[in-house]
Amino acid sequence: MKYRNLGNSGLKVSAIAIGSWMTQLDDSAKMAKAEETIKLAYNNGINFFDCADVYSNGAAEKFLGNVLKQFPREELVMSSKVYFPVGKGPNDKGLSRKHIFEQINKSLTNLKTNYLDMYFCHRFDFDTPLEETLQAMSDLVDTGKILYYGVSEWTPVQILEAEMIIQKNHLHRISVVQPQYNMFDRYIEHELMDVCSKFGIGIVPFSPLSQGLLTGKYRLNQEIPAGSRATYQDQIQALLTQSNLEKVEQLIKMASRLNTTLSVFALAWALRRPEISSLITGASKKSQLETNLAAINLNIPQEMFTEIDSLFQFEKFNRQIG
Repeated sequence: MKYRNLGNSGLKVSAIAIGSWMTQLDDSAKMAKAEETIKLAYNNGINFFDCADVYSNGAAEKFLGNVLKQFPREELVMSSKVYFPVGKGPNDKGLSRKHIFEQINKSLTNLKTNYLDMYFCHRFDFDTPLEETLQAMSDLVDTGKILYYGVSEWTPVQILEAEMIIQKNHLHRISVVQPQYNMFDRYIEHELMDVCSKFGIGIVPFSPLSQGLLTGKYRLNQEIPAGSRATYQDQIQALLTQSNLEKVEQLIKMASRLNTTLSVFALAWALRRPEISSLITGASKKSQLETNLAAINLNIPQEMFTEIDSLFQFEKFNRQIG
């Protein structure tokens, strides 16, 4: 395993992390496979395990806590998130001080730990003053219930505004952001990466395989595989366009030139950026985990990065005047 610092902090996280968003807990056989995969991940050096209070209505946190409790706590980097509704009450959502303080206690109980290494604001809350949210997160660091805090899917402007408040009020800094990032969605390269580099913020992207589009299981002019997520999930169905699948075919050819699979190729591509601290991946079975781990040691030639940019017609936004 290779480890990277979380931004300019001293915390070291495995280049590949395990996320719990898609952990299926309604089937005992699938739960057994998920537990086996988490144990295998730990035995292969993965130390970063990510979750959220709303995943499977809290069941994902409980499941992860039950599995991880058998390992030394000091060897684990555990994270969760707060924002989305967890009940029907007016204070059962958002980033108010009340909701943050109540949810951290529930997450700690679910995950069977006294503290979280990272705690994320799952989205931006337009109904709560930013000062209130940042003060609450900073206070949690003071209490020792969390060690570092971060945000997920905040815009560069929102992060910059947060940094101004943090500096003015002498609060603990934002240490990490969790955006979506993959070959099909590179918005963070336009401004967010620059902002994070400026303030020493680590980046731990989710969906590095674009909801499964970059696994190679969905092919041009072929039927959707039975039982795959695309048979029941709108997010991946929306990505299966003619244009996207044509790009997938080209990427598969590129990966084959390196004697590897599209999944490994796509993950290694995302890890090329030093701003990336860790990639949050899903793995519900051993074969998927082995694929994810293989990406750590794949070296992609520089000319292929240029080829990928050309395929997607990607250019970092730069407005020229005059």
